[in-house]
Amino acid sequence: MPTPARARGRKVSAVQALGLLVSFLLVAVLGGVLAAGLLLPGVAAANSATDLSVTAFEEIPDELEQRPLPEKSEILAADGTLLATFYQQNREVKPLAEIAPIMQQAVIAVEDRRFYEHSGVDVPGMARAAVATLMNKKQGASTLTQQYVKNVLIDSAELAETQEERQAIIAAARQNDGAEGVARKLREAKIAITLEQTMTKDEILEKYLNIAPFGASVYGVESAARYYFGKSAKDINYLEAATIAGITQSPSALDPVGPADEAPELKAQRQAKSEARRNQVLKDMAREKFITADELAAGLATPIAQTLNPQPLKQGCMGAGDVVAGSGFFCDYVTKVIANDPVFGETRRERNNRLYRGGLTIRTTLDPVEQTAADQEVKAGVPVDDPSGVASAIVTVEPGTGKILAMAQNRNFSVAKDGPHTDTAVNYSTSFEYGGSQGFAPGSTFKVFTLLEWLKKGHSLNETVNGSRLRYEPREFQSCIRLSGEAWEFGNSEGGRAIPQSVLDATRNSVNSAYVAMAKQLNLCDIMQGAADIGVTQAGDPNSTTQWGTPGNAPFNGTPANVLGSDSTSPLQIAAAYATFASNGTYCKPIAITSVTDTNGEELPVPSADCRPGAIDPQVAAAMNYALSNVWTGTAKSLGRPAYTAAGKTGTTTGNENTWFAGYNPLRATAVWVGYSENFRSMSGQTINGQTYWRGPYGSSIAAPTWKRYMDRVMADKQVPAFAAPNDRQVYGERSGVPSVVGQSEQAARAQLEAAGFRVSVSGEQVSSTLPPGTVAEQSPSGRAARGTTVTLRLSSGQPPAPAGGGQPQPGFPFPGQGDGQGGGQGGNQGGGQGGPGNGQGRNG
Repeated sequence: MPTPARARGRKVSAVQALGLLVSFLLVAVLGGVLAAGLLLPGVAAANSATDLSVTAFEEIPDELEQRPLPEKSEILAADGTLLATFYQQNREVKPLAEIAPIMQQAVIAVEDRRFYEHSGVDVPGMARAAVATLMNKKQGASTLTQQYVKNVLIDSAELAETQEERQAIIAAARQNDGAEGVARKLREAKIAITLEQTMTKDEILEKYLNIAPFGASVYGVESAARYYFGKSAKDINYLEAATIAGITQSPSALDPVGPADEAPELKAQRQAKSEARRNQVLKDMAREKFITADELAAGLATPIAQTLNPQPLKQGCMGAGDVVAGSGFFCDYVTKVIANDPVFGETRRERNNRLYRGGLTIRTTLDPVEQTAADQEVKAGVPVDDPSGVASAIVTVEPGTGKILAMAQNRNFSVAKDGPHTDTAVNYSTSFEYGGSQGFAPGSTFKVFTLLEWLKKGHSLNETVNGSRLRYEPREFQSCIRLSGEAWEFGNSEGGRAIPQSVLDATRNSVNSAYVAMAKQLNLCDIMQGAADIGVTQAGDPNSTTQWGTPGNAPFNGTPANVLGSDSTSPLQIAAAYATFASNGTYCKPIAITSVTDTNGEELPVPSADCRPGAIDPQVAAAMNYALSNVWTGTAKSLGRPAYTAAGKTGTTTGNENTWFAGYNPLRATAVWVGYSENFRSMSGQTINGQTYWRGPYGSSIAAPTWKRYMDRVMADKQVPAFAAPNDRQVYGERSGVPSVVGQSEQAARAQLEAAGFRVSVSGEQVSSTLPPGTVAEQSPSGRAARGTTVTLRLSSGQPPAPAGGGQPQPGFPFPGQGDGQGGGQGGNQGGGQGGPGNGQGRNG
């Protein structure tokens, strides 16, 4: 509760108030103003005409609690570009030395011509005003010191706990009528007298010039000078000073600029009133010899409209996009970081007050060049006004630092309600608590976390898995939650073949069945926790719960479907996780703020990226990079390999509702999402940016090309280092001799190979051989291979081979890990036209 609320004291009657005033004036006239301030209680106690007790006077405070004035805060891009300004009161505090003398003189001339002579109150003027007040007539007589006191009391209302309390404090500070009006003036007078004992005149004038309102949303002469004339208060001339000084009498009515959408006739009336008031100030300035008669005549002859150079006030993030394309969403993200992070204050209210009142200079990570490229390319992928209504977002994180360098989407940032569908304040790149989005299902971009757990558990990229199954019982999986119910069925896209294959091929071609087979050998909750450890969680409201009873921002649930990315996350979280691979295993929380300074230029704490080297073993990270670098010969084959180091992963959900591409190199990690933002709706059959997708779209259709266009621009002038070479162990696994089982029965061969750590697959095609029918005639591989590799057996038909030159050639047999090279090339097409790579995750259930 702000202390100035107490300043109202107990209520007095009109007669009592008049008696109090008479007592005050008698002492003021006979003994001086200073004595009146000091002896007021004694006089009241002795005056039988007023029946005012000493307590009534003691409740009037002697001192004024002066807090730092609210000042505007600014959000800057990384290069210092001003993105947005935030304020409850648009103010920039300046010392008196930086305010033009003519500005000081203009205010004194019109508001308090005896400012340097009185001791805080103007006794004759106060008497006239008080009598008029008791007669319900308004007449001003407050000195600049008293006006300063009133403004401090009004400003203190902002610290009240409730809106009702704030309104009560403001009403008391502005009370003009009857006994309460007299009481207010007396209260201000007593405090003003005390104030003048502790402060110099120049100090009081400086504080007044910084606190007073000079327009509907303008406080202090520095902000007024910049708003009305586009210059600092130290540079204004006498005409401009007179305009500003005149406004404070009625800040809204006398503002010569007014609302941007004001009707012309109303604006003309407004400027006429403001000009008349300015002319009165000029006359007052001439009376006090602050300007010459010639200057007065020239000023009176100058229309006020000719002197104005208004600089529109853009409060908040809605104007950020006019400075750096599409940056409104990033700007809004910064405000959410401040509102949510305890580093900026203990409570959310305290943190918001700091932003809107604290005069902070907030330097961010946003790179204007990369932001502009991101904004242009995401809107080139899906135009803002595309008839399909499909949305798209792109976000870039710097590996090793966590800095968010770009954040854009194919929408216009606006907090206005009931605007067109092209406008929104929802940030598609972030989670609910940082922008209002519930996130989007990542599809196969989430497969990388199964691959990560696979490598952590000692498996290799060339290990063969049985990707032939498309149906599993839930109980076949290991999980920290109870899995039950009907069998789970899923499918592969055309590019994903349900056959035994290496993990490297399964990754290149994004084969669902192979990845589910991998997950069956792991613990599902370990996969989900591994993702959470590098920042990927659900993107929902942390104050709500999922169907599993966990918070909306908890790790993905340990279900088989989530191996294929069924829960929802945000593009920013995906980009930050992929940046961990790019930085050799160092995970950094995404950060948007690099520094914050207060009005004194002192550095304040900011949220840390908490970079953790070794969040992923560097050898595992190198293997991840090696595997994901093959996307250019798999699901993203249609794009062609970039001219710089790059790796990535496509993603598409079951019915083509969400499509993704997340890609990276050691310098940048960027995620692109495409889909409907309002609901889980298929894009299949839709015409997007002029192309109809009868099949698809897939991650390689819109998201990946957007990523490549953007990254091509950003990487054009950069030397991009190569990824660290992978370890032989992660690529090929622990090699050992493969037992020779040729000539053995299928059962004996299987037992011996499995005992040696290999998996076994039996071909359905028999081969000509002199060995007994049903025995092993051929095996592949033979010699040495990684443990866990699948050894394929072919059984003998019992018939000898045909004579040389007369038989049929035996089909070739690819070595595990090499793949058949056909999976990606037969993927889903790009909108019914030419065949594309298909990303193998279109049936994730």
